[in-house]
Amino acid sequence: MSSFNKTLLMGALPVAAVLMAAASSQAQSNEKPTIVLVHGAFNESSSWEGVIRALPDGYRVIAAANPLRGVKSDSTYLASLIDSIKGPVVLVGHSFSGMMITNAATGKSNVKALVYVAALAPDTGETANDVLSKFPGGTSASEFLAPPVTLENGAHDAYVQQEKFHAQFAADVSASTAKIMAVTQRPIMDTAFGEQSGPPAWKSIPSWFIYGTGDKNLPVATTEFMAKRAGAKKVVEIKGASHLLMVSHPKEIAKLIVEAAEQSQIATGGSGPVESTSHSE
Repeated sequence: MSSFNKTLLMGALPVAAVLMAAASSQAQSNEKPTIVLVHGAFNESSSWEGVIRALPDGYRVIAAANPLRGVKSDSTYLASLIDSIKGPVVLVGHSFSGMMITNAATGKSNVKALVYVAALAPDTGETANDVLSKFPGGTSASEFLAPPVTLENGAHDAYVQQEKFHAQFAADVSASTAKIMAVTQRPIMDTAFGEQSGPPAWKSIPSWFIYGTGDKNLPVATTEFMAKRAGAKKVVEIKGASHLLMVSHPKEIAKLIVEAAEQSQIATGGSGPVESTSHSE
């Protein structure tokens, strides 16, 4: 090969490298994120069934089993799950699991979006009790909890009284579905509600919020406050929806998740102004 041709070849190599890097970057930006759904207290992963069915093809979906043992331990468990996933991730949390996605995603570069479904979004040092008592409107837990189950470590497992589950958590869900959910509910360790949260992921990862005005557990004012504090990309209000709105309104939840996933693919980072929308039941 002549020296002239060698010079041409050597000059082309850097250009080829740049083109390959650009192609790789484009492929990564076009990669659909894995959607991880995390259930909250007095619930279990099958509650996401309607949302899973409503999500379009092409997304890998994982409905994680939340241990409900404590903020730190549950968040560590979820963080390990996140580490096992190749590619981008959208974390979706319901109710108490908002504590988990807030903590588990901190420092995780592959988590591109957080979606809070009637969920807690605490700041550093806040407990679930702190957030739930910030504004009036929620029902006291003593009114619907069953007698606690004593554990070996002195803590207790908390359950919802089955006969009160429908009215308290799922008023807009059919009675037959609510009955099954009441029977299959997973308990939460009572000490979890007093455990402090760590540095919140919503300070560095874009967030979306959705809630129902018929929620008897999480006051509307609390959700609005948390969404504003987090600089949420969008806040969706569903008129009359209960705390278990992912069961009663799965299509609306799926739509917001897809929106978060699509925006995360083209996001440049940071949170923009809050966009609020509402839907009538």
